[in-house]
Amino acid sequence: MKLPDSARLAARYRAVRAQTEALARPLSPEDQQVQSMDDASPTKWHLAHVSWFFETFILQPHAPGYTLFHPRYGYLFNSYYEAVGPRHARPQRGLATRPPLADVMAYRAHVDDAMDAFLAGAGPETLATVAPLVTLGLHHEQQHQELLLTDIKHALAVQPLHPAYRDDLAAPEGAAPALEFLPFSGGEADIGFEGDGFCFDNETPSHPVRIGDFRLANRPVTNAEVAAFIEAGGYTTPALWLSDGWAWVNAGGANIWGEAAPMYWSRRDGAWWEFTLGGFRPLDPAATACHLTYFEADAIARLMEARLPTEAEWETAARRSGFDEAGANLAPAGRLHPGPAAAPGPGGLCQMAGDTWEWTASAYSPYPGFRPSVGAIGEYNGKFMVSQLVLKGGSCVTPGGHVRASYRNFFYPFQGWQFTGLRLAAAD
Repeated sequence: MKLPDSARLAARYRAVRAQTEALARPLSPEDQQVQSMDDASPTKWHLAHVSWFFETFILQPHAPGYTLFHPRYGYLFNSYYEAVGPRHARPQRGLATRPPLADVMAYRAHVDDAMDAFLAGAGPETLATVAPLVTLGLHHEQQHQELLLTDIKHALAVQPLHPAYRDDLAAPEGAAPALEFLPFSGGEADIGFEGDGFCFDNETPSHPVRIGDFRLANRPVTNAEVAAFIEAGGYTTPALWLSDGWAWVNAGGANIWGEAAPMYWSRRDGAWWEFTLGGFRPLDPAATACHLTYFEADAIARLMEARLPTEAEWETAARRSGFDEAGANLAPAGRLHPGPAAAPGPGGLCQMAGDTWEWTASAYSPYPGFRPSVGAIGEYNGKFMVSQLVLKGGSCVTPGGHVRASYRNFFYPFQGWQFTGLRLAAAD
């Protein structure tokens, strides 16, 4: 990875840190305290945790004379790094009313001032050592920017008044293109990251795979197609579901209001409505469906006489269709909710990123030759490579510049609070 100079690295650091605080700004201190379920974290915790990351992995080991802001913050704001020490249990993060939000913001300022001074005085040798860690920390913070939005959406949805995160979000408009399956030839293809830019360790090493001929849908599945799944009895037909999926349905599924529907759907006066970061809105049938678990995505694909693509198929199709060219196959940025499919890229595929993360049929496992980083930082991805599924692309709340064809997101099959959807595939 080509190393940036200290001034450019410091400017990027400040820009990413400012964006996190901008995302939290519409929220009250009370909003930022709440933890609505075990999978989510309070906004206040996100703000502190990403600061702890820079303090723990950069400032403490590399900045001479750095003074901890608070000796117990390492316990409160460590997420899952066992090598660093004990930590507060994740399901209890919302119980930590102390420190108050003002102290967390003072903590951020303390870390930012120290990082500014450190980067300004870093010599070439020190910069060569810390630049990869700072860059990792910034991409880590961008991941938490996305988590902040998905977590607060759940917290607002479960409140009796269903308040909006922002009242000024315009609803995307347009019509979805007709569903078509585009052919892709098989053979040997390379997947995984190649190049001089940043990637997470789980995207490496690049390696060849063999795939058969396949067809991939030109766009993601829409709300209209999910509504048709519901009307066809999709949630009451066991033959459509994996065994664990059917057990999940019978246990109540993920819908906030106990309905047989995706997480944030609710039927009012015979019509579907959807809770968004802009509050409750009538369901847009043309918009890309989101907040679907893997179980739901797989069942929907079965009813539509298709399947989910493998990770290798998805990535191969994305690369052949110009995913890595500037702006190709990306949905409009900054709208915070999926919309109808935009104009296709050069290969005919629409919105391979920018609407929803797309489930694949591939288990999240290491690539051949994968080696995690040495030390505590090696706990970042590798230790989660079991019982989860790979998602590709990026969503409407993924930060700009944070998507690429090789990116490997991963969740458990029952999780749907992230902006997750599906794109159909079929054997040729």
